[in-house]
Amino acid sequence: MQLHPMWDAYPNLQTDLKDVLTTIEKSIQIRDKQVEQNVKALIHAGGKLLRPAYALLAAQVGPDYDRDRAIAVAGALEVLHMATLIHDDVVDDAPTRRGIPTIHSKYGRNYAVYTGDYLFCICFKILSSHANSIENIEFNSKNIEKILMGELDQMRMRYDINVTVRQYLSRISGKTAQLFALSTFSGVSQSKANRSQVRNAWNIGHYLGMAFQIIDDVLDYTSSNDGLGKPVLNDVKQGVYTLPLIYAMQKRQSEFRPLLEKELDMSDADLENLLDLITKYKGVEQAFTLADKYTKKALREIKKLPAGTYRDQMYELTSSILKRDI
Repeated sequence: MQLHPMWDAYPNLQTDLKDVLTTIEKSIQIRDKQVEQNVKALIHAGGKLLRPAYALLAAQVGPDYDRDRAIAVAGALEVLHMATLIHDDVVDDAPTRRGIPTIHSKYGRNYAVYTGDYLFCICFKILSSHANSIENIEFNSKNIEKILMGELDQMRMRYDINVTVRQYLSRISGKTAQLFALSTFSGVSQSKANRSQVRNAWNIGHYLGMAFQIIDDVLDYTSSNDGLGKPVLNDVKQGVYTLPLIYAMQKRQSEFRPLLEKELDMSDADLENLLDLITKYKGVEQAFTLADKYTKKALREIKKLPAGTYRDQMYELTSSILKRDI
């Protein structure tokens, strides 16, 4: 089972992540072989597995570390992440994900939606079998709701030229940061950590998720198709206005309005002009600066955790977020 090469530097974590994927595969039991094939293909599509990795590391914070339980919780979180990706691709009508065709572009929207729904079922199946309390499952359910609300907020604000930085941050807090925070929280809460450590872990995931999404949005304006694994400026084409554009529009919205009002009719030349304006008003630089601030906040929270190899690895991984190129 081949993982992303970034995990070669963390052999113990690499082994655990392989077991996470094995746990997910063992939970797939469905008569519809097309859905089964879709799920297994997604499992091995080359994702970085950051969310389960953070859950595994956070599970080592408290005095009651249980490897099997930690792997199960990490597996449930990765399944949840995969489900949201499938539904997100359907809503955005994205043709590719990580450089390969999306499920709905290959098999149709119906199969994609059913596949995503099935993954939600698998998430709760794993949790119900391994989580150590009903309260934990209830907590995860509430946070899944917040993640979905973040997606709905994004859909509601499509093509809104007047979107603010505050609205954007609220959106990504639900859409992305909530799942990272849920990952670190779920890990640490399984280990009987104290309240202060649980709060630290939640903050780590939240700040990390905010930085991660901002950088992802920056890459939509700076990366080539081959590097990013999805069409560059696809967010703008879909009416999803992210931080680099929002910051740049704050300088002189009147220059952006004629281009953005074209919505789906924007040409390649219009997109190039839009990029020029974002460069002119330093939208990317401002967004990157904010991502750096969130990353530093996450690093400060990590330093508050008890010393150990897990903390060193978490610190190193978090430091690398601003350096990612996919």
